[in-house]
Amino acid sequence: MELIISSICNATFCEAVYDNPLIESQLTKTQIELLALAEELNGKHLKIGTYNSYPLSWTERADNGTLIGRGVAFTIIDILREKFNFTFEVVIPNNNFEFGGSRPEDSLIGLVNSSKVDMVAAFMPTLYKLKDLVSSSVDIDEGVWVMMLKRPAESAAGSGLLAPFESHVWYLILTAVLSYGPCITLLTRLRSKLIKDHERYIPLSPSCWFVYGAFIKQGTTLSPEANTTRVLFATWWLFIILLSAFYTANLTAFLTLSKFTLDIETPRDLYKKNYRWVATQGGTVEYSVKDPDEDIHYLNQMISKGRAEFRSVSNSEDYLTMVKGGAVLVKDRTGIDHMMYADYLNKARQGIEETSRCTYVIAPNSFMKKNRAFIFTKNSKLKKLFDPILTNLLQAGIVNFLKNRDLPSTKICPLDLQSKDRRLRNSDLMMTYLIMVIGLASAIAVFIMEIIIKKCFHIRLKTEGPRPKRTRANRVRFQNHDETQPPPYESLFGRNSRYKMTDQFQTKIINGREYWVVDTVSGDTRLIPMRTPSAFLYQRQRRM
Repeated sequence: MELIISSICNATFCEAVYDNPLIESQLTKTQIELLALAEELNGKHLKIGTYNSYPLSWTERADNGTLIGRGVAFTIIDILREKFNFTFEVVIPNNNFEFGGSRPEDSLIGLVNSSKVDMVAAFMPTLYKLKDLVSSSVDIDEGVWVMMLKRPAESAAGSGLLAPFESHVWYLILTAVLSYGPCITLLTRLRSKLIKDHERYIPLSPSCWFVYGAFIKQGTTLSPEANTTRVLFATWWLFIILLSAFYTANLTAFLTLSKFTLDIETPRDLYKKNYRWVATQGGTVEYSVKDPDEDIHYLNQMISKGRAEFRSVSNSEDYLTMVKGGAVLVKDRTGIDHMMYADYLNKARQGIEETSRCTYVIAPNSFMKKNRAFIFTKNSKLKKLFDPILTNLLQAGIVNFLKNRDLPSTKICPLDLQSKDRRLRNSDLMMTYLIMVIGLASAIAVFIMEIIIKKCFHIRLKTEGPRPKRTRANRVRFQNHDETQPPPYESLFGRNSRYKMTDQFQTKIINGREYWVVDTVSGDTRLIPMRTPSAFLYQRQRRM
């Protein structure tokens, strides 16, 4: 509380009681020197340079043509003017630059270094390389430069059915699906050659159908007896069970609780992903990128490639057009917050829905950070006189209050809008549409191939002549089937069925599974598990 009261008194209208004879002898040498400087500054006229960087500093032209300083910087200058009773006039550089330019009049540093102004009332970065040219006041804030981009329609993590896993995970899953079928065929063939028993190897086509059927949780007509083959089947089933559990859990979490992420989060992402970005011409960003001693100097390569540019605009909102075109804007956080808030209010006045008002978003990580201060001419006496007042203003939180007083207390258009509901969009279900289209296209392609093969085969038969008819004895009947195993489904259909199929049949549920109760031609009764309709996809038809 004492610090706040002290800062208000020292920085506004309260005068120090230096003429009290009881305490006059207690003044230190520094206080006496400051008192002498204050007397020297009393009634003096200063030239103060500034530039347009809303809301920290900007200028307006009065009716008589004189420039009037506005913003946080000139609120502080007004406090100093009331304290030390001086007058001033505002001077702006020709090109609205902080650094650079071909002439001293083009930038603020040029104006101060050439003594065309007494000080700069703007939030200027305190750079080590400038200490021999100008003098800086105490740090009045820490400047944070951020990256603003157009809010993407979906998170960088992806959307839809492919979102739960990263790209390389899907590639590995596809590799497993394509390779496991041939592996089953290869291993069963190798076993059939090394171990001579009645079990034959599994051809490639049934192996691939088994892998695909198990992948979508369907059954199979294959019933291996060898332990080697059973282990192969069990391994694939276990892989599919775990994969489906992870996928289902991640998909549910993604659609309900996933955090919105951006494709650009750090300055390194601009370089790696070759994003186009823009910053203020002659500003701190341009100076830092072109400085070989800075950490972000690697971005200088993007300037030569045309992926980075520096522009000077009369109105900060002109940058919004560039951002809408896909560019990333690099600017100080205070200026971007005011730009986004003004854009939000304009959309609210236009009656745009609240969900569509936050067009822009700020990357979660900063572009760079630098301390900022007022600038004086080299060895200026103003620095020593103003620094105590600026320190009090900073410690009392007045500078930070002035920067954010026109902003709401809540965060403006945060990265995660925290919608109360999460409705599925077409982008979430796009993969299901693609699967349908690809499936239909594949079926049509296979159908055309079957027609072409059948026609070519039919033409070849005509040229070779008619085939001799096979006698009934030469017809291939079903292979001998082990009675201890479930009957093959092929035997239930066709003319050679061993079961009496009638229109009325009985069913029985055993252990939660439904069975047909059928009679064989020999008079026995058998229980046959009923099949789901989708299982008919994997029935192998044989020529009788």
